[in-house]
Amino acid sequence: MARHGDISSSPDTVGVCVFQYGMPRLHTRDDIVANCKRICDLVKGAKRGLPGMDLIVFPEYSTHGIMYDTQEMMANATTVPGFETDMFAAACVEAKVWGVFSLTGERHEAHPHKNPYNTLVLINDKGEIVQKYRKILPWCPIEGWYPGDCTYVTEGPKGIKMSLIICDDGNYPEIWRDCAMKGAELVVRCQGYMYPAKEQQVLVARCMAWMNNIYVAVSNAAGNDGVYSYFGRSAIVGNDGRTLGECGEEVDGMQYAQLSVSAIRDAREHDQSQNHLFKLLHRGYTGVVASGDGDKGVATCPFSFYETWVNNPEQAQRQVETITREHIGVTACPVAGIPNPGEELAKVTNGLEHTSLT
Repeated sequence: MARHGDISSSPDTVGVCVFQYGMPRLHTRDDIVANCKRICDLVKGAKRGLPGMDLIVFPEYSTHGIMYDTQEMMANATTVPGFETDMFAAACVEAKVWGVFSLTGERHEAHPHKNPYNTLVLINDKGEIVQKYRKILPWCPIEGWYPGDCTYVTEGPKGIKMSLIICDDGNYPEIWRDCAMKGAELVVRCQGYMYPAKEQQVLVARCMAWMNNIYVAVSNAAGNDGVYSYFGRSAIVGNDGRTLGECGEEVDGMQYAQLSVSAIRDAREHDQSQNHLFKLLHRGYTGVVASGDGDKGVATCPFSFYETWVNNPEQAQRQVETITREHIGVTACPVAGIPNPGEELAKVTNGLEHTSLT
């Protein structure tokens, strides 16, 4: 079973540490190098204190911080691989652990003509980058990252199947279900989440673990970077939605738990009334089999919005605009770089080639 309270792990359990890094405020490559060195030291130190640790997770923005200056952000956008991932890879090899690390940002293929991606990398204990995930749902209207377009599932330490998501991604139930249906057993959510949304984000992690029969590991930032205050509450949640371990709001806090590979697979095979993944694609099987219509239930998707979204995304966009608004801007609360209704886009973007967190 998954368990909490020890510093060990076993052949069946993956020792997972979520590290609640203090949000840095960086400006130059030298700043980033020094910060990477500190993260590498923390990887090695955590392994010394948690000898069972197989995986360590750092928050969104922990490597580069939030660069509120657009020119700094563009100048320090990196590549994968790059010097940051080389440093992290060396630390993972030395400590014999896997790690999840943030890159804000990763250069767009059309750099410098398009904004960077907000990226996570999963590095194994051999120093290999085995998953690179680009944030699909940047935190609009503030974040100016170019959106990614796909989730991934990778075999992680001891064979556990892992997906990576980032911060605001996790507010959309579709991304959790996508990862789970692709086979993810552990979804790692790296956050740079700030007040006031503390209670909501604690709730999201537990609900999504329960609804998708998955383990969830959340690593959030803490502290204050001069603009935002980050609430921490990094946590590891069991596949039944119960929290195994949770940090407070402290800077550089850690939580650690052991996640059983066999237990989650056993639950997915044998659980019945709360086996949400199985039941979604075998709808009403009790009534269907009693009616003599086979033993599989109904597999057809009953949700017409998703059919519209897949087959006609522009129509789905118009549909949601009828219940929300037609424009990305809100006149009552303007945000730099975002056109308000009736405002020409060219006027808004003139002289502002890239929109960052400004």
